[in-house]
Amino acid sequence: MADQPLRILFKLSGEALKAADGPFSPDALQRLSEQIATAPAEWAIVVGGGNLIRGARSPWLDRIEGDTLGMLATVMNALALCSHLEKLGKRVIVQSAVDTQLTSPIAPKEAKAALREGAVVLFAGGTGSPLVTTDTAAAIRAVSIGADLLIKGSNVDGVFTGDPSSGESVSLLPKVSYDEFLANRYGVMDQVAIEICREHKLPVEVFNLAKPDALQAITSRQQIGTRIE
Repeated sequence: MADQPLRILFKLSGEALKAADGPFSPDALQRLSEQIATAPAEWAIVVGGGNLIRGARSPWLDRIEGDTLGMLATVMNALALCSHLEKLGKRVIVQSAVDTQLTSPIAPKEAKAALREGAVVLFAGGTGSPLVTTDTAAAIRAVSIGADLLIKGSNVDGVFTGDPSSGESVSLLPKVSYDEFLANRYGVMDQVAIEICREHKLPVEVFNLAKPDALQAITSRQQIGTRIE
């Protein structure tokens, strides 16, 4: 219903938390936390770990070892975000696919109950398995909690007809079907994640996280990036 708050799964990249001189920017954490705390929605968040390590791009590590460290990095990011949200008065639940003493296990029923009660749910640890991206984890978690929308904040405005950093003339696509996205192998989101969303008819929006009040706009049901559905 239009008057009901959206239940949103927010895929937050680790890079969004990064400072110019280190893995964490207190300013970025505070800014994101304030947006999440004030935007009227049921917020579930899957956090990446790219500000700390990118397993697939670490030549000094075996891929399995790199992905394992990456999953642990997402736990650190979730705990950092949790701390900032709690300081703003939000109740936060941190569930992780990687077992730690600082988090709870993944439990969709408990997550849904917490969302209905106004808590923010942070999902860490990816899927708990290597060789799987946090985009795919986001799609799985979104389906498991019955999200209305999966959003991915990136450093580009959405899906383009080509690589916007290539210097070539490219166009922003306001809407893309699941089939078009998969056929053209657009790189802004993992293909497996889009396959899952297509199967469960879960719409996806890719947007620029740097846009002012981006999360407020999305919770007001405004389209600010590329909609995939």
